[in-house]
Amino acid sequence: MTVPAEQVPAALTVIPAVGRSGVAGHSGAPAPAVLVLPGGGYARQADHEAEPVAEWLASLGIHAFVLRYPVAPHRHPAPLLAAKQAMTWIREGAHGLEVDPGRVGVLGFSAGGHLAATLSVQVATGDPAVDASAAVPDLSILCYPVISFVDAAHQGSVDNLAGTGADVDARRALSAELSVDAATPPAFLWHTADDDVVPLSHSLSYAAALGRAGVPVELHVFPSGAHGLGLADGAPGAGQWTGLCADWLRRLEWLA
Repeated sequence: MTVPAEQVPAALTVIPAVGRSGVAGHSGAPAPAVLVLPGGGYARQADHEAEPVAEWLASLGIHAFVLRYPVAPHRHPAPLLAAKQAMTWIREGAHGLEVDPGRVGVLGFSAGGHLAATLSVQVATGDPAVDASAAVPDLSILCYPVISFVDAAHQGSVDNLAGTGADVDARRALSAELSVDAATPPAFLWHTADDDVVPLSHSLSYAAALGRAGVPVELHVFPSGAHGLGLADGAPGAGQWTGLCADWLRRLEWLA
């Protein structure tokens, strides 16, 4: 089924789960949902990290929602505000799909992974109506994510989100590894060891912070692969990530 266009915010694409009735009020059981955040250094949206990823999630029985969040010249908190509003909209059910409100996650690539991580650690937008529990994901899937704005920072993401010349306090506030606590949702991360755009240290630092906080985390490091692989179909090593992620979701009882 499809969701009527007038029910969908302009920046969102909805891809309902395959194999479920999906429609509120019908007999199908509520399905999990995942918000997909493509990468692009907060300068653009990478198409191969958007709808194709949502279609993969839908094939697993998960309702998928792709967000085209604001990028440069828009600055923080615009992307995070859009992501929090999208999470809340997904939970509230105006889309007409039968979504389990206790199983709404987020998946992000590169800068989209940064946005997913800041959503997960509850970085504030300054709007109390948006900075609410409904905007916090129940789990996150972070694919070669930008995490830190202070250590081995991806300067393009820093400049595009925080502004050129952002001071250390502003950059620390947007460094997700510094805001992890026991309330941060579980995470699945993957990265390649030779990523020369966003270093492996980003995923390592977030995984370590989760571990210190007692939050369940699964991290896969593949020996090689260019940054921006997306679904990584056919890529040696990294091509396994979708199967590993599906197994993780199954263990968390998000998949049948």
